[in-house]
Amino acid sequence: MAQKPVEELSEQEAAQELERLASEIAEHDRRYHSEDAPVITDADYDALRARNNEVEARFPALIRSDSPSRKVGAVPSGRFSKVRHTRPMLSLDNAFSDEDVADFIGRVRRFLGLGNDEPVALTAEPKIDGLSLSLRYERGRLKVAATRGDGQTGEDVTSNVRTIGDIPDRLTGSGWPDMMEIRGEVYMGKADFLALNEAQAEAGGKVFANPRNAAAGSLRQLDAAITAARPLKFFAWGWGETPGSDFATQMSVLETLEAWGFITNPLITLTQNLNEALRHYRLIEEQRASLDYDIDGVVYKVDRLDWQDRLGMVSRAPRWAIAHKFPAEKAQTILKDIEIQVGRTGALTPVAKLEPVTVGGVVVSNASLHNEDEIERLGVMIGDTVIIQRAGDVIPQIVSVLKEKRPLDAVPYTFPDHCPACGSAALREGDDVVVRCTGGLICPAQRVERLRHFVSRDAFDIEGLGEKQIKAFWDDGLIESPADIFKLQRRNADAETRIEDREGWGELSARNLFNAINQRRSISLDRFLYALGIRHIGQTNARLLARSYLTLDDFLWAVTEAVNDPESAAHADLLNIDGIGPKVVETLLDFFREEHNLAVVQDLIGQITVEDFEKPLETSPVAGKTIVFTGSLEKMSRAEAKARAEAMGARVSGSVSAKTDLVVAGPGAGAKLKKASDLGVKVIDEDGWLTMTG
Repeated sequence: MAQKPVEELSEQEAAQELERLASEIAEHDRRYHSEDAPVITDADYDALRARNNEVEARFPALIRSDSPSRKVGAVPSGRFSKVRHTRPMLSLDNAFSDEDVADFIGRVRRFLGLGNDEPVALTAEPKIDGLSLSLRYERGRLKVAATRGDGQTGEDVTSNVRTIGDIPDRLTGSGWPDMMEIRGEVYMGKADFLALNEAQAEAGGKVFANPRNAAAGSLRQLDAAITAARPLKFFAWGWGETPGSDFATQMSVLETLEAWGFITNPLITLTQNLNEALRHYRLIEEQRASLDYDIDGVVYKVDRLDWQDRLGMVSRAPRWAIAHKFPAEKAQTILKDIEIQVGRTGALTPVAKLEPVTVGGVVVSNASLHNEDEIERLGVMIGDTVIIQRAGDVIPQIVSVLKEKRPLDAVPYTFPDHCPACGSAALREGDDVVVRCTGGLICPAQRVERLRHFVSRDAFDIEGLGEKQIKAFWDDGLIESPADIFKLQRRNADAETRIEDREGWGELSARNLFNAINQRRSISLDRFLYALGIRHIGQTNARLLARSYLTLDDFLWAVTEAVNDPESAAHADLLNIDGIGPKVVETLLDFFREEHNLAVVQDLIGQITVEDFEKPLETSPVAGKTIVFTGSLEKMSRAEAKARAEAMGARVSGSVSAKTDLVVAGPGAGAKLKKASDLGVKVIDEDGWLTMTG
């Protein structure tokens, strides 16, 4: 049958042939994608698929539900596995005005040392409100698809992605490298979104708030058949790791991606100056309502790739791109009340309770009032009619009060001077606009919030231990500190009411929770520092600290020395970490000055293993070294030199010490050069630096 020409097949023979092809191709897919052990050549595999398509074209009534042409992948088993991005999937800095865009171009000019008359060409493309995706191709075949995740690590959604028609399983055309990574956005069209919600409502299923949530929920299904049934689409907009590529411009990359089988957004254009970029922004803004997909702005990218390389990135975003966001959508509603939320750092945040109103397709009933000063600035009273907007189409906030509509029974609001959770005094620190509870770890709101932060996705990422569970375990005394989480199984055995006997639990769910906790007994240094919930130590600063000290022992030794002696070299080294300012250092040391915080950390360390920080993937002559730049640089800006050093795995310091490995000295170098000479630190000039770093 396999040798018989398609045009000679009878209907019965065609049905048998399609059954054989579906089974055979599925087996080859399993061997190739799951086991990485193909037993036929790519050409033979392509021939099988081509024959399947030919038979289906002649007998469309016989197309099977498991047809290879429908691209339904195998159902992933259990949770999604993790994929570490070889190049981080960064977010973008935002521009909210024309002036912000002009400032962005100005920063590019200054960083690259360009003259005011040298054009800076930018690509301008709609910013799709979807889910970022990384697609890794090997020898032209899709190997791994991963979500952005936290930018460093995403989720493996390969099986689900194979069901999206816009994403080629095999690249077309020619000239693609043996390995390449394509990046883009998964989204759902507005019409498809409305139809999906109607079907979900009729079936009693989940109704999604907006197309982006629908796209994300559809992509992250454990059953790939559900994803296949959802109308997901994909726009390619760039690339990640692509060794050996010889592209010159962003636009040439996009044109090539189209030749390889990807869909790029038809509204992308190349602009030669600020005015052209802003004109295209206005054009897209005018078309926004008529597009069948949600967008929330326009992304500008420096077109020249050699300039992108030189510009590099900061901790969260590339220097060569920016998102020009559309103005936020607004609506009127009534302020019914103001409630205070106590955050994990003790901050008292006023939250406006609103008469529900739809803004940008989302029903809003709460909005941020930020702080006491903002309430006074707005002059808002309970009962007022207010204007709200979703800043960046995300976070609702009150922007103004319609005082002419104020009712006679409107009530002024007095900000509390005591914490509503524990009754401790609530004070401002210096010129800080935030009022904070002074109760610290005795404050139940802070402790529960700190524990919730501790187990959150970007910290210890403990599955099944959410806010509701933490609150219940806290109320019953099972968990009072982070270390107690890792003692939970032992404590549970002696508890009056065991977890498995609680409502909504059982033997299996309790066992799954304990397994999830035990799987997180090992954590990287940067995630550990972030999990502690220290003020100003977010993910970026946690990574900077981890990268500087590499091991927990070295970090703890340094902060202990800095706490005990503000004049110590350890204190100076902390202040010299690029990106870690004096305010961050002070709050960090304040945390470790408190005996109860030290006790919490030591108790926790006794239950877990903190892994050394993973050194940069790129090997280079300066990886892991501490470098100081001094004097004038003539062939590149100081910012560019520093960025290049950090991209190659070096740490840039502002002062010379015994721990300095290399000093790059230009004309005019003074005290730092002398100190380097006194300490015997290696010194090179700018040409030597350029030679060393290639």
